Amino acid sequence: MLISELRRVLAVGLLVLVAAACASPVGVRREDPHEIQRYLTRSALTDDHASDFTQNTLRRYGLLEAFERQPVVTLANLHGAAAAEDFPPGALFALAELSFLHASQTGTQSDYAATVIYAWALLFPENREASLDPLDPRGRIAADLYNRALTSAFRRTHDGRVAFKTRADFELGLPFGKLSVTIRPDALAMEGYEFYDVRPVTELKVTGLQNRYRHPGIGSPLAAKARPLPGHVPVVELSQSSLVPLTAVIAIDQPIAGLRSGHVRGKFEVFTSLDEQSFAIPGGRTIRLESEPTAALAASLSESRFWKNEMKVFLGNAIGVRQESALNGIRPYEKGRIPVVFVHGTASSPARWADMINDMLADARLRERFAFWTFTYDSGNPIAYSAWQLRDALTKAVRRGDPAGNDPCLGDMVVLGHSQGGLLTKNTAIDSGNQFWATISSADFEATEFGPEQKQLLRESLFVKPLPFVTEVMFLATPHRGSYLAGPQFVRRIAQRFVRLPSDLVRVGADLVTVLPKGGPGLTFSRMPTSIDNMSPGNRYIQTLSKIPVAPGVKAHSIISVVDTTKPRSSAGDGVVKYESARIEGVETELVVQSPHSGMQAASQTIEEVRRILLEHSAASGCPVPE
Repeated sequence: MLISELRRVLAVGLLVLVAAACASPVGVRREDPHEIQRYLTRSALTDDHASDFTQNTLRRYGLLEAFERQPVVTLANLHGAAAAEDFPPGALFALAELSFLHASQTGTQSDYAATVIYAWALLFPENREASLDPLDPRGRIAADLYNRALTSAFRRTHDGRVAFKTRADFELGLPFGKLSVTIRPDALAMEGYEFYDVRPVTELKVTGLQNRYRHPGIGSPLAAKARPLPGHVPVVELSQSSLVPLTAVIAIDQPIAGLRSGHVRGKFEVFTSLDEQSFAIPGGRTIRLESEPTAALAASLSESRFWKNEMKVFLGNAIGVRQESALNGIRPYEKGRIPVVFVHGTASSPARWADMINDMLADARLRERFAFWTFTYDSGNPIAYSAWQLRDALTKAVRRGDPAGNDPCLGDMVVLGHSQGGLLTKNTAIDSGNQFWATISSADFEATEFGPEQKQLLRESLFVKPLPFVTEVMFLATPHRGSYLAGPQFVRRIAQRFVRLPSDLVRVGADLVTVLPKGGPGLTFSRMPTSIDNMSPGNRYIQTLSKIPVAPGVKAHSIISVVDTTKPRSSAGDGVVKYESARIEGVETELVVQSPHSGMQAASQTIEEVRRILLEHSAASGCPVPE
């Protein structure tokens, strides 16, 4: 009995051993396709381990286990083995990825620099026939390794800024030798500006903008502030918080020869990536530049005071904040681009145009054709005064950029305004005659006895002529016949109580009371009105402006927002402006978009309509198309 049981156990054991011996050591099983894709596309950029491409190469050279224990020795051995085979693509990729992986763990600048060189040698071989297939995933990984490594190789300040302490040639140590880099002393100066306060932007998480645009290519995306070089008078200044997108590149000269000798040479260059999309390297190749325009724009806005000061500026000196009017560019102005000017509304700021500007800059057809400017002003001031400030700022900018008056690009300007900004915009394209003055007094203006400064200000604010260089305007949610929120007495009383006007307007108001007798042919009001007064539907100023047509030869468009598109137009509105007030005669096009008043500039329908209008403007313009 015992023997038979023992035989049975031995037989079962033998069967198990036979089955195990016959089982295949290689197998497959179905998994989630997303997990499989993540596994197949993992690399040192996204994981703590190297890609399968690199692990395969390490196995080939018998170095897979060695890298975990001795990464420095393994990299040296792999470099030597690759050199013996004249650095084949597989080895170059593995060296680039492993150098980056090691640098990420140790922060060693020399390994980041080595990654840059290995990746460049793989991507841009001197023998074009040795280039990777365009669909080889190692090409995109290598480009990202280059970009990330170059960004990380820069020395940083304590707050993460890039520390460009030298304007001369420099050297970096490498695990296998040295890298000598040439750099022009004026590498950070271009178009009359010097760039400073440089910071990387690929490390930034962007919030608050609808879209993030990244243009893939080669280089380290940066952003920097810009100041005019001595003697340079900019056509339009940049705001103090503006950051200009840049891309830095170290182009490696004869990389394989440098890897053999241990002395690699490169050239450091910086490009304004909104203006330059590619650059040339020896051998006649043109390489696209990596750029992050959205991140640079978001960084600019995050540092600006726009958001915090919108209401404070509207209330003016009542709470100790005064905003001088300003015309600013998004980037240094370059001759040959058509200006597009964005004018914000009440208690608002240029930041409200961020999504639209972000989308416009991402469109090469618009980015290369137009210069985007913003106008800032105290939106509590009388509309006529703010409109004069806009006309004055535009006129001065055009004179600086085109003193002879023969530039077809500066002479083909587009202005668009939201809400109150649309009323300012209309004031760039009308001939008012004496109609505005008539809303104040029936007296002969020229016969009045104002002081010379006050009389000049009144003349420029109230006797409006169309700007000859403004050829197209757009009105966005504009209260041409007034806003029903500005109508109630308590709203106007709040504005009267808190809005504080600038000193020159206060002096004009005092002179009006002194010079013109109240009633009859004299003054028709007892105090200087605010913009809220002007936008009340019964106000004489808004009633007069609504009846003045856009000047002949100026194209006009209207984009009107309503909350509920199913309502009859007679009762539709956006919560601030009714459709019937926003509607205007004589426009080329009118589009109704479904959106509340605030934020309608960021609505997709609005952005696409502005894009369409600008593309048509570009096609019809006499401004030469950039080559």
